[in-house]
Amino acid sequence: MSARPGRLSGRLALVTGASRGLGAAIARAFAAEGADLVLLARTVGGLEETDDAVRRAGGHATLVPLDLADSDALDRLGAALHARHGKLDILVGAAAMLGTLSPVAHADPKDWERVMAVNLTANFRLLRSMDPLLRASDAGRAIFVTDAVGAEARAYWSAYAVGKAALEAMARAYAHENATGALRVNLADPGPMRTRLRAQAYPGEDPARVPEPDGAARALVSLAEPGCVRHGEVVRL
Repeated sequence: MSARPGRLSGRLALVTGASRGLGAAIARAFAAEGADLVLLARTVGGLEETDDAVRRAGGHATLVPLDLADSDALDRLGAALHARHGKLDILVGAAAMLGTLSPVAHADPKDWERVMAVNLTANFRLLRSMDPLLRASDAGRAIFVTDAVGAEARAYWSAYAVGKAALEAMARAYAHENATGALRVNLADPGPMRTRLRAQAYPGEDPARVPEPDGAARALVSLAEPGCVRHGEVVRL
């Protein structure tokens, strides 16, 4: 474990979706604040690019290339982290997939199930696996990235919106279950960002008019640091 200066100095953070977009930006921001990182994503090349950026920031990362839909692999990861570190200070569920935008009645069942597996079930399985490790930390932090679409009625967003709404319900329930103690659980809504998911959702949008994810990532650091007192909230970054 590192002892570099920063708001997250010596903290161990697990970040999903770390090969690109917000997840990669969070990895860079956490590294700059002194965190040691465990980075998850399906794309090895993207993870290696993020690792290069983390190293340039003076940080260290363990790369874990896996498919978040592989629940058994997530269970094994929890056991591996326990054996190596005995705890986890920060869990950030940043991975997400859009799926196909379509009327609910026209949604492809396989596409629906894949979106739910990545956006919802993977976060549940991660939380189930990492809960003992977060409790072993002196200031465990669980942060899940959400989207305003989960709290509003929007045509054609079907599986993505349902997954985010369910993710918020799950995180709030977990927060209430941890009303006492050192563990803090929050949801983070970064708003519009220049990411691949955004480009898929709005193909006609000028990307230059949308902010890079780095600003949201830096704002999210406050939810991960030991001094955070927010709990059970949806925080707009």
